[in-house]
Amino acid sequence: MSLENTVNQDIKTAMLAKNETSLRSLRAIKSALLLAKTEKGAAQELTEEAEIKVLQRLVKQRKESADIYTSQNRADLYQIEADEIEVIEKYLPKQLSQEELNSYIQGLITKLNVTSVKEMGKIMGAANKELSGKADGKAISETIKNLLN
Repeated sequence: MSLENTVNQDIKTAMLAKNETSLRSLRAIKSALLLAKTEKGAAQELTEEAEIKVLQRLVKQRKESADIYTSQNRADLYQIEADEIEVIEKYLPKQLSQEELNSYIQGLITKLNVTSVKEMGKIMGAANKELSGKADGKAISETIKNLLN
């Protein structure tokens, strides 16, 4: 079943359960998927990779908002964002742990024979392609910098 169908079913379930947090998050997912499908030049049906990118963008937006709310001492608004992140992440593939990410990146560094931070772009390209949906780009970048220094 496609992500869109799954989300639609989960919206019905959340409505029946009167779960406002899930409902708000699921509606955001549905809206983002619909926008992605209707963008200029977009395919009629979204690929799984495109769906994952949409979900990652939603999580990233909420994390940025949560950081802002934390810095402004707005725990009430922070909690809303944190709850939505939790719901949206259920639809993403399992994320790699930091140890798994370290070992994968170390393998890439060895494979591509990279020795300095100046060559970081080689690793970033390969890592982003292979780890799409499994690790955040920011986490990949930080891991590469740490391992090369």
